[in-house]
Amino acid sequence: MTTTTKPTSCKEAIRMWEEENKQDASTAKEMILSFRWPPIEKMDNSLAVLVNCEKLSLSTNMIEKIAGIGTLKNLKILALGRNLIKSFAGLEPLGDTLEELWISYNLIEKMKGINAMKNLRVLYMSNNLVKDWHEFNRLQELTNLRDLLFVGNPLYENLEVEIWKSEVAKRLPMLEKLDGELIIRTEENEALLHLDSPVQI
Repeated sequence: MTTTTKPTSCKEAIRMWEEENKQDASTAKEMILSFRWPPIEKMDNSLAVLVNCEKLSLSTNMIEKIAGIGTLKNLKILALGRNLIKSFAGLEPLGDTLEELWISYNLIEKMKGINAMKNLRVLYMSNNLVKDWHEFNRLQELTNLRDLLFVGNPLYENLEVEIWKSEVAKRLPMLEKLDGELIIRTEENEALLHLDSPVQI
C-alpha cells in the first residue's frame, strides 16, 4: 500500500505542541511529542529549542536513530518507547545529565554506547533484541543504575525467572529493582552491598 502522507517533522510537532499548550517550547520543562500522526521518523536539530526541557517523550513514532539532543543539558528523562531504534548511538552528549531512559519496544540488540550514560538511574528497555550476557554486562559500567526493566528480550526469555533474577543481581550489585520488583538478595550478597553503600532497605 503506497501512501503520500509525509511524516511529521520535529519542528512541526513542537509547533503543534505550542499551539495546544499556549506555551513557548523553550520554556517547557516537559515536552510530549508521542503518538504523532503521521508519525515522526527523524529526530533533528529543531529539538535544540527545548533548552529547559527535563522530560522529553517521543514514544510511539517511527524513529530509527537518536539525534538532535546534544544541546539539551537539562534533560533528565528521555522516553523513546515503541519506535524503530536499533542502537544507543546519539545519546553520548547526555552522558553526564540523563537519569532515566525509557526505550522499551525497539530493535536494540547491542548495548554498545550505554556506558556513556554515567548518571543513568533508570533504564526501561523491555521487548528489545538483546540476546547474550556479553552485551548485558555492559550495564556493569553504570554504577548509578538502580531500576532496570528487561523483560521480553531474548536473553530474558531463554531463562527461568529465578535464574534470571539471581544472575542479574550477581552482575549488577547496585541494582535495587528488576522488572518492576525489588531485588531480594542473599545474605552473602547483602553483606557485600552494605560495605559498598548505605542502601536503605
